[in-house]
Amino acid sequence: MLSVHPSIDPRIAELTPGFRAVSVVVEAAPIVNPGVAAEAMERAYQVVEAGTAHWADAHLAAWGDAFRKFGVKPQRTPCSAEALLKRVKKDGKLPTIDPVVDLYNAISIQYAIPVGGENFAAYVGMPRLTIADGSEEFDTMKSGELANEPPDAGEVIWRDDQGVTCRRWNWRQGVRTRLDANAKQMWFILESLPQMPIEALNAAADDLVTGLSKMMPDAVITSELVEV
Repeated sequence: MLSVHPSIDPRIAELTPGFRAVSVVVEAAPIVNPGVAAEAMERAYQVVEAGTAHWADAHLAAWGDAFRKFGVKPQRTPCSAEALLKRVKKDGKLPTIDPVVDLYNAISIQYAIPVGGENFAAYVGMPRLTIADGSEEFDTMKSGELANEPPDAGEVIWRDDQGVTCRRWNWRQGVRTRLDANAKQMWFILESLPQMPIEALNAAADDLVTGLSKMMPDAVITSELVEV
């Protein structure tokens, strides 16, 4: 069974007390029901139209405060959940990418929670949430070509033994570990701050697991709560 054990730098607790996340690990199987993603996205759009949960605005505001603490302006680089919600409110919907990515984006929108999806087969060592010293490598695309864009010193990053996998906590994922529906080993992380009730975090994780199970009935899926 695939085993992924993400770790959280103790300094994160000093930056954002009460941070917690759910890690979801998937040994993928053939997708037999891709329509699950479209159904999830439609539910998410309905939630946005009706009004997100009473705690959602406070949760996104807390992410903005967390970003400011490590020197990032959230108006320019918001957390991933807020960025997705802004696109939905502006354009009415998100572009379709593939069933797996669309599914976890739908969960992010519906629950106002940053959700990351990674191709774990591309990892070198285990994922860890830590604070950058500025020397780490981060692969991204510029002008259609691969480029290295190191994080700023003091920036919160997800990384493995090779380099940064996601900059500015959950703002931009790297190319090397980018997830798509063809990945055989998938790792997802749903990240919350105390303004999001633990019941809502668990519900978001359950919806992701349920959606993946319907999409890939033969997949092996495990999940666990991760705290500092």
